[in-house]
Amino acid sequence: MAKARSLVGLDVHAAKIVAVVLDAETGQLQHFRLSGDITEAAGLCAGLARPVRAAYEAGPTGYGLARELASRRVECVVAAPSKIPRASGDRVKTDRRDAEHLVRLLLAGKLHPVRVPGPGEEALRDLVRAREAVRVDLMRCRHRLSKLLLRHGVRFDDGAAWTQHHRAWLAQVQLGWPAAQATLLDARGAVDALAYRRDQLEREIVALLPGSPWATQVGRLRCMRGIDTLTAVGLCSEIGDFERFARAEQLMSYVGLVPSEATTGEKRRLGAITKTGSGHARRLLVEAAWHYRKRPAIGKALAERQDGQPAQAVAVAWSAQQRLHRTWTRLQARGKRRTIIAVAGARELAGFCWAISRIE
Repeated sequence: MAKARSLVGLDVHAAKIVAVVLDAETGQLQHFRLSGDITEAAGLCAGLARPVRAAYEAGPTGYGLARELASRRVECVVAAPSKIPRASGDRVKTDRRDAEHLVRLLLAGKLHPVRVPGPGEEALRDLVRAREAVRVDLMRCRHRLSKLLLRHGVRFDDGAAWTQHHRAWLAQVQLGWPAAQATLLDARGAVDALAYRRDQLEREIVALLPGSPWATQVGRLRCMRGIDTLTAVGLCSEIGDFERFARAEQLMSYVGLVPSEATTGEKRRLGAITKTGSGHARRLLVEAAWHYRKRPAIGKALAERQDGQPAQAVAVAWSAQQRLHRTWTRLQARGKRRTIIAVAGARELAGFCWAISRIE
């Protein structure tokens, strides 16, 4: 990588962009206040003495500026906000100071870049996240309805909740007070609307998958027990390119499934998992890890998912079943809580997902 002559720190907002330009040879700093138009900021960077490197924090404005800079052959670092070093005693925060801080860190090489997805990949990721948001809203609405009935002493004891039988029972429930009945009808309507939206989004995801950049990766991941289409798409949308991780441990750390650590002197203490990165990907892995409690087996549905996939991918999936089941058995024998075992299994499962996604 050629040494940059001009370095640019950009503090990006929807309505304005503050740019600080550092000349690497003279050390001169220049400040610019621009509109929120990314073409104006990209034009400023492209007109500087080359080579040019720019940086801004990842945020709600997205990756449009990074793509515009790339189209003008300007190298851009989209920095991870959580990894930007800040002095503990610094209590003054302005847009100009933030931009200056970025350009100095860029010069020192202290910024950690995030991966910039392509426009199509980002659009599909937004669709997957929309489905996840609806799923969370649906779960909350169902909980509110259940608690409403519980407060009125109404319980369903004839099987699992939210089945067709449960929904038919729910339609017959009558509460004693008109206000309570109106609340129940509103909650039922909210559940129905959210369930319909969720189903629509899931159908859209499945329909768009064959032409997406994740089609091959999803096929490989579906060979794993506990990972079907929507789980595989969710992992791909949050992790992106698995090959950017040189080792499986890097992926485990990326999704926040490694233990936190406090080491000083001769003392080394491991705590709870770090929970950094995507909570969505971490939840999907933990939920999938619960499937490995059962003995290794290949049922009809899993065999259909593995049909047509490389033999090496099927072998990795079988190794995952054997190892994760041993993990469950071993930790249960030691008296560990099942929730803790599921997290430990999810960490190992992330490593198998990394391995199976890198198969040629």
